[in-house]
Amino acid sequence: MKLLHTSDWHLGQNFMNKSRIEEHKAFLSWLLDTIEEKQIELLLVSGDIFDTGTPPNYALELYYNFLKQLSSKKSLKTTIITAGNHDSVSTLKAPKQLLEALNVHVVVNGDEEENIIIPIKDDEETKAIVCAVPFLRDSVIRQSLGGETVSDKEKLANDGIKNYYENAYKKAKELNDTSTKSVPIIAMGHLTTVGSRTSESERDIYIGGTLDIGGDYLGNLFEYVALGHLHINQTVGNDHVRYSGSPIPLSFSESKNTQKVNLVTIKESVEVEELEIPQKRKLQVIKGNLETIIDELKKVEDKTTWIEVHIKDDNPMFANIQIREEATKLDLTILAVKIEKSEKQLRAKELKAISLDELSVNDVFEKRLEQENIEDKEFKEKLTLSFSQIVNNLHQAEPEGEEQI
Repeated sequence: MKLLHTSDWHLGQNFMNKSRIEEHKAFLSWLLDTIEEKQIELLLVSGDIFDTGTPPNYALELYYNFLKQLSSKKSLKTTIITAGNHDSVSTLKAPKQLLEALNVHVVVNGDEEENIIIPIKDDEETKAIVCAVPFLRDSVIRQSLGGETVSDKEKLANDGIKNYYENAYKKAKELNDTSTKSVPIIAMGHLTTVGSRTSESERDIYIGGTLDIGGDYLGNLFEYVALGHLHINQTVGNDHVRYSGSPIPLSFSESKNTQKVNLVTIKESVEVEELEIPQKRKLQVIKGNLETIIDELKKVEDKTTWIEVHIKDDNPMFANIQIREEATKLDLTILAVKIEKSEKQLRAKELKAISLDELSVNDVFEKRLEQENIEDKEFKEKLTLSFSQIVNNLHQAEPEGEEQI
């Protein structure tokens, strides 16, 4: 059996006020061609289909058009889509029953009312069983109790997620035992695992941000594990436990990544081939002083490239003006300019301010907390935990008027 594993599309992303629609169109077109060319039987999409819980209309149109076009791919038997932490449960759930008629299974939260064990059949013969685990929200994996510390929260998350996967495996194994022959059991997931590499565009999705779930744990249960959430294509401990990564770079920190999907062939053993995704647009980071940066700008041949500049110059304000003027002459697009401060510059009062664009929400809170000079460490920990809970709830909240789950 041949399956294709992808994730983290982030359709509808607004990148520094720039739309990614052309890049996403190119990717989805390539994906359709690849499914046909490689005769893919099973498509797995492991979360973060959309960038926000309220995706723009053009992103929804891209999504539905893609699913419609899938029905014309004769080799494709089943498509399974799981929700990520960016996805709105309501948005993905709305057409769920209609999509099942097209053999597209959408799993949104994995609660008791939702079937996550999906057998993959061909002419009534079961070829594989998929444990379609989405991003597991707090309401599914643990009960939040007042007075818990960050470490308590982490332990509850770890135990809850492990129990969830173990129960899913047991259910799949029971189904497997009833078939005429043993078939591979595949898992999907949307989380951060121990030993994986992250980039700046991902955010912590559980309180405390740390899980001790590794590739060995998941790999011992399943023949293949199709993970989402991290944007770098990578293995985790085992060759058959993998993130596919995002199909386009979602931040400048990912500009040097090679975007891929995983083509998995399951016979007596599991073989994985990483397929490189052609890119519609490049992201490029250029660092140095005024002279170095201008020289590098002149070397940029593709005028569609989006550029981030890091200036390390004794007179960065003047350099910034000169660089932007040169970029205009060269018909290049600079989306961001960051000043890398030298020791001399850090001593200058006028350069002590830090742009909010360079800080995360948690960074801002920590800096504000430092100004209070709070000596009670336990109290500071409680404040930090409370703030993390508020941010986490905001990230998971449904848009006004949608069902709360």
